[in-house]
Amino acid sequence: MGSLPQIVEDCMGVLQLFSDGTVFRSENINFKDPVVHDNSVLFKDCLFDEKLNLHLRMYKPTSTKINGSINTNKLPIIVFIHGGGFCVGSRTWPSSHNCCVRLASGLDALVLSIDYRLAPEHRLPAAMDDAVSAVKWLQWRSQNLSDGGDEWWSGAFDFDRVFIVGDSSGGNIAHHLALRFGSGELDPVGIRVRGFVLLAPFFGGEVRTKSEEGPSEELLTLEILDRFWRLSLPAGENRDHPFANPFGPASPRLESLALDPILVVVGSSELLKDRAEDYAKRLKELGKKIDYVEFEGKQHGFFTHDPFSEVANEAMQIIRRFMLENSN
Repeated sequence: MGSLPQIVEDCMGVLQLFSDGTVFRSENINFKDPVVHDNSVLFKDCLFDEKLNLHLRMYKPTSTKINGSINTNKLPIIVFIHGGGFCVGSRTWPSSHNCCVRLASGLDALVLSIDYRLAPEHRLPAAMDDAVSAVKWLQWRSQNLSDGGDEWWSGAFDFDRVFIVGDSSGGNIAHHLALRFGSGELDPVGIRVRGFVLLAPFFGGEVRTKSEEGPSEELLTLEILDRFWRLSLPAGENRDHPFANPFGPASPRLESLALDPILVVVGSSELLKDRAEDYAKRLKELGKKIDYVEFEGKQHGFFTHDPFSEVANEAMQIIRRFMLENSN
């Protein structure tokens, strides 16, 4: 008789990979963050990729006000991409849901929170391809507002002001969306993407940075980061692969790409801080329009895990200003 399969990778009990290749995902996760119930925002789920059974969650404010007066302008659209090291996470998790409630109410925007296929069952570039599929669904929607009599799209939404917001691995995916738009691979028909917001983007590389060397964060360690890369990168590839390292030896050269404006937000105490800072510095040296904001003493997920905190309010103002500056 053969031995029973052994656990070879364990992501905090939420995801376990066994020696025979099988994967266990827990459906009983003890979330520390309670779900926020905010009557100022409506939400509903929608299927955007029937073939892969992928859903997104739409959020819109019940009323829009600017300086106390009703805003008669069309609402901008935010595509939100959740984090989780490409291996865990969902639009339904409290951290993602609460963050999108805050974005919708605080920015007077329609927010689309997308799901994507997760590793290791679906290694990269599956997640990037699914994000492209969601963008194409939004493009289709811009041309079919009356399709099926969906009252959700009877409001005034501005397909000429679309922003992509990615958290952690979602920030990495947002970067790759920016590359696809900038290279012309992704046709902007029907929508106009005005900018990308990368919240602590999950980038990697074989050579360790100073921030990666520690100290560890309360909820994040270098061991966890490395495990996510082992599980998500194409089999046999290392952290200098273009999916991980934007400036790796085989990564595309960015000089010639017409990148839309990018905002990078990171905490100074994050393991990922140095990579986010280097990313912004290099793009600025290439003449790209990029803003870099660092929050002193903050760790990974400071915005998504408590989007109604005082520091999150500061981040919201920075995102709002970025959107306003790039809406004309």
